[in-house]
Amino acid sequence: MSSNSKARIVSVVQAGSDPFDTPTTLRKFAHLLSEAKAANSDLAVFPEAFVGGYPKGVDFGVRVGSRDDAGRELFRLYSDNAVQLGSPEFEEMREAVAANDLAVVVGAIERKGATLYCSTFSFERDGSLLGVHRKLVPTAMERLIWGQGDGSDLPVMDSSVGRLVSAICWENYMPLLRSYYYDAQPDFYCVSTVDDRPVWVPTMQTIALESRAFVLSACQYLERGMIELNSDQFDAVQGNGPDTVLINGGSCIIAPSGEVIAGPIFGQETILTAEIDLDDRTRGKFDMDVAGHYARPDIFELRTHLAPQKNVRED
Repeated sequence: MSSNSKARIVSVVQAGSDPFDTPTTLRKFAHLLSEAKAANSDLAVFPEAFVGGYPKGVDFGVRVGSRDDAGRELFRLYSDNAVQLGSPEFEEMREAVAANDLAVVVGAIERKGATLYCSTFSFERDGSLLGVHRKLVPTAMERLIWGQGDGSDLPVMDSSVGRLVSAICWENYMPLLRSYYYDAQPDFYCVSTVDDRPVWVPTMQTIALESRAFVLSACQYLERGMIELNSDQFDAVQGNGPDTVLINGGSCIIAPSGEVIAGPIFGQETILTAEIDLDDRTRGKFDMDVAGHYARPDIFELRTHLAPQKNVRED
């Protein structure tokens, strides 16, 4: 690694997980962290819903106006494998991070009360929690199984690696969310996703160019055979052959210039790693700072409500 104090080694982890077997996923999480550590990574970003799983291809027995018993049971299994803050599973995650001494952003299905959230947990090198981001708008049928985050779920996190923000999948198509994050001047714009389309990469390049941050986009690679449930319980619309690809990857690392410096890679599990220079952010800000000299606050104004939403009940 370079002697430059602004040099960092960063990784994005492209791997899949079983939505109904969190104990096995946590062991895989620890193993992948050790691989990132072996590459001398300072920061590793994991895909959307890596812990707790992304059940792509099933409908939980939902039709407009009706739900069936099999779908309710599948949701129960899914909920049982979600992670609560402070739970033994959450502590196992923290311990795995601390054991490998690197900062981590990892997608997780979080259970809060009786509602599930598609979240990211961000950890410092010692395993302490930097912040939790909960997806603001689950897309399409995701709304059947996940709740919505609010303005209190948008942490801007200062870590030993640099300043981090986290956005999940199609949140990255929300221009006002991006503007809020750009104003925070992040070093690393961390993206956990399951969008495996080739058109995803240009979006990541656009965000890098707009923010002049390093964009780290981690996507799952998931085959049907990685999910243990049989087709009577998990009947994937893509097919139930063990080699059927449910999520195809496409992870990448993008420089503030918009240059793709790692990836995208499709069709396999892998870890992409790159050495970067944080000073490239300042070099990029020379001619564009959308939250500074390239802004027009006399014309445009962004207001963000960061307070938690109130429950109906107030004790």
